[in-house]
Amino acid sequence: MNPLPASVPAVVRTRLRAAVRRPATRSAPGRTAPRPAPEEAGARTLVLRLCSLLLQYPDAELATARPVLASSVAALPPSAAAGHLAEFTAWLTAGEPDALERHYVETFDLRRRSSLYLTYYLHGDTRRRGTALLTLSRRYRAAGWDTDGAELPDHLPVVLEFAALAGPGAGEAPLRQHRRGLELVHRALTDAGSPYRHVLGALLTLLPPATEADRAEVARLVAEGPPDEEVGLDPYGTHAPYGPYGEGEFAPPGTFEPPSPAVPTRVPPLTPPSRTEGRR
Repeated sequence: MNPLPASVPAVVRTRLRAAVRRPATRSAPGRTAPRPAPEEAGARTLVLRLCSLLLQYPDAELATARPVLASSVAALPPSAAAGHLAEFTAWLTAGEPDALERHYVETFDLRRRSSLYLTYYLHGDTRRRGTALLTLSRRYRAAGWDTDGAELPDHLPVVLEFAALAGPGAGEAPLRQHRRGLELVHRALTDAGSPYRHVLGALLTLLPPATEADRAEVARLVAEGPPDEEVGLDPYGTHAPYGPYGEGEFAPPGTFEPPSPAVPTRVPPLTPPSRTEGRR
């Protein structure tokens, strides 16, 4: 059984808003990525690419690709990740397109605790977040990958595609770095009963198990929210106030409050579109 149908990477590359455009020609000095068995590596790569694609806005193009996605998940070797993705694609395939779009917006655009911008959970709306975004962008370029800048570099689908294409060593390092944020998103999706919890669940099975320190930090984030300071995100731009709950704070349960977007002000390749661009 071939776990890597050729159509899936093609779909991913045409759909990803900040898709990686060219393969790496060199490895980071002094680093040797683990080399799993070819079949295991192929399945792992496909899981990462499927997670990347399934976490994107479910527009008409993605809706059309649902049968291909479901069959690709069914072709995966048995694993916990494959089980999670099968649960999700069953829901995705059965859903009405309009309902899928509404659920995505309510889940990821209007709920602060399930934002897909990973540096928000680690740095909040502080100057450190701007630095982290630049560092992540430079990591992509240093690995030999060039993005079109249509989405911020910490957007989870972008991070997942980089991990799939660059390999389990340096490629998956940003996922490991932001594991606590991923745990928080998974918990928020689980509490909300969103089927997207299965996609995060599949991803977490590929990462090292959470430590006691991880669980304690996630609990702190749930209670207090990410760091906060009265500054913009230069060089990625300033942020708008969050309203009555204060900048960087978590809204009360059941309240929909979007995280502040980090608007770029520098080099054009890093400039993201509006949150709804290309969705219709």
